Amino acid sequence: MTFVRRYLIPRLVQYALVVFVGITAVFLIPRALPADPVQRTITQLQARGSTQDLATIEDTIADLTELYGLEGSLLEQYGDFWKRLFQGDFGVSFFQFPTPVSQMISTALPWTLGLLLTTTALAWALGILLGGLAGYFNRSPWSRILDAGAMIIRPFPYYIFAFILLLLFGYVLQWFPIAGGTDIGRQPGFNWPYVKDVLRHAFLPAFSLVLLGTASWFQTMKLLVQNVNSADYVQYAKMGGIRERRIVSRYVIRNGILPQITALALVLGQIFGGALIVEIVFSYPGIGSLLYNAIITGDYNLIMGITVFSILAISTA
Repeated sequence: MTFVRRYLIPRLVQYALVVFVGITAVFLIPRALPADPVQRTITQLQARGSTQDLATIEDTIADLTELYGLEGSLLEQYGDFWKRLFQGDFGVSFFQFPTPVSQMISTALPWTLGLLLTTTALAWALGILLGGLAGYFNRSPWSRILDAGAMIIRPFPYYIFAFILLLLFGYVLQWFPIAGGTDIGRQPGFNWPYVKDVLRHAFLPAFSLVLLGTASWFQTMKLLVQNVNSADYVQYAKMGGIRERRIVSRYVIRNGILPQITALALVLGQIFGGALIVEIVFSYPGIGSLLYNAIITGDYNLIMGITVFSILAISTA
């Protein structure tokens, strides 16, 4: 009960407040902007060659006002907003009218999840392994080389490092595609040509996330292992003649890895944000590119849907 009262309940209350304030801000900000989404949609329909008389236009405006959740007072709109949110209904896209926002997010989400989960797991595993060995053998030349490389790579922002890889391997050497998730016209399927094409397009975005993530985990793990290595029980194990491989795996790495497991949960939100930026740089068809296109086109419903999803994902992480 002490755990529930002192830890679980305060955390749940904090989580609920963060989500409530964030989603309320998502509701209010677009409505404070001067642009009229209904009129914008009417203009787009007319630009596509839709000709309607005045009565039809008025009916269309009424339908769009209801469809976009803009009917009634601000308080009524706010209540309707939460009702739709619990139903998973974010409305329809302004720019790709009348495609539902939830459909667009569900289409882009697998690309982001595939990239994020794979790169996070690889970066964490490589950083733990290399950092643990470098921390134990901290006086070896290869440990110092890895440490120097991590010190150079880690300060780079995600977008700068992604641009460097894009210019070098995409434009100069032309080893990998510079944009997209697959080649244009490639039909999805469980076959090697499609899988190979997906992997080629995902390599540069994934490599940038893995390299930066590995450098960060490497430095932290190395410091932890150096502290563990100087502990009394490790020194006693060495004096007791226990094999070095057993000391490294059973005593040093195992005890150094525990704080890293906790840290992984704490930085998932930051990793998620970095993945979105990398997707924008490489025009990767995930949530990041979808959000960028929504901002460029002023698609408020899509922006709100992605922002709400991001708030829930980051707060939960």
